Amino acid sequence: MKLKNCHNIDDFRGMAKRRIPSPLFHYIDGGADDESTLARNTKAFDDFDLIPNGLADVANIDLSTNILGQKVNSPLFLAPTGMSRLFHHDGERAASRAAEKFGQYYSLSTLSSVSIEEIGGLTESPKMFQIYIHKDRGLTNELIERCKKANFNSLCLTVDTIVAGNRERDLRTGMTMPPKFTPSSLLGFAMRPRWVYNYLTHESFKLANLEGKTEKGSKEAIPLVDYVNSQFDTNLCWDDAKKAIDEWGGPFAIKGIMSVEDAKRSVDIGASAIMISNHGGRQLDSSPAPFDLLSDIVEVVGDKIEIICDGGIRRGTHILKALALGADACSIGRPYLYGLAAGGQAGVEAVLAKFESELIRNMMLMGVNKLSQIDISKIRKR
Repeated sequence: MKLKNCHNIDDFRGMAKRRIPSPLFHYIDGGADDESTLARNTKAFDDFDLIPNGLADVANIDLSTNILGQKVNSPLFLAPTGMSRLFHHDGERAASRAAEKFGQYYSLSTLSSVSIEEIGGLTESPKMFQIYIHKDRGLTNELIERCKKANFNSLCLTVDTIVAGNRERDLRTGMTMPPKFTPSSLLGFAMRPRWVYNYLTHESFKLANLEGKTEKGSKEAIPLVDYVNSQFDTNLCWDDAKKAIDEWGGPFAIKGIMSVEDAKRSVDIGASAIMISNHGGRQLDSSPAPFDLLSDIVEVVGDKIEIICDGGIRRGTHILKALALGADACSIGRPYLYGLAAGGQAGVEAVLAKFESELIRNMMLMGVNKLSQIDISKIRKR
């Protein structure tokens, strides 16, 4: 199958499954426990319909907007995802370049396989860096300072990963970072010789932002669950978030907000944006879908803070529904990782092009030509 024959995100998912070893595919694809929240993240959008208006001038569609103080070409941006080198040897470089080509915001993870400094100098488009609070607080402060020097535009603190969710697929496949051959994973790697060749003939996997700071996950293979549980601080509290905001001194998002109460606290401590997110259904199973919470959160803080809907987005119509309920932007993780695994930078670009074409076509069908026209009047609950 070729990228040109991928007509939706599920097609990219299928191509990724055929390209990369089973442990890595299921790391991208899986969720926590019974994966009920993972499924609900996308299913939630089906409970709402978009309302079209006819006889409108839709000759010119404008997708541009502002996210965290930056003018971008789309309300969709690339969420932070770790260890992209495992899915394609160009990893974060490929994703960042694709985002720049489409004029979109790109987010780099603390657990990336390419450094802050390299990504900072690689592209000119807006960039966000996502941090976790490590037990070594000095390391967190150091990462913030490095982002300042590398001219990142914003910072994002993920607050829903003080311990790792129960990702049973990873346990079954023997997923570690970096990958290692084990009885449970050997067959999955052996069946993807092209990936193995590219993995072995390109630069070694590393957690580039943590190189020299921790052996775990770079030189020492370890399950991601064990890394999170050994390195991230379970004492994370609102004071820590406030200190990070003050230390950064610029646009700052808090990712993992899943209640009205936490949204209000985010406003109180001076956050610029919140990302309503359940970590792609990978943490607390049976938590709501971000889209399920959107209306309640918008009602309370929608005029006080930027709101980003993160999770389950697979169609342009999903983005339009989130905007209609009051979101300022949306972010994707799995969809662009499927594209990356399927075809590197070209695969990510194909995914972004698919979303762009769906947004333009569906805005025309709705009778709107700019994002500001998409409001509560354009959506109804079934």
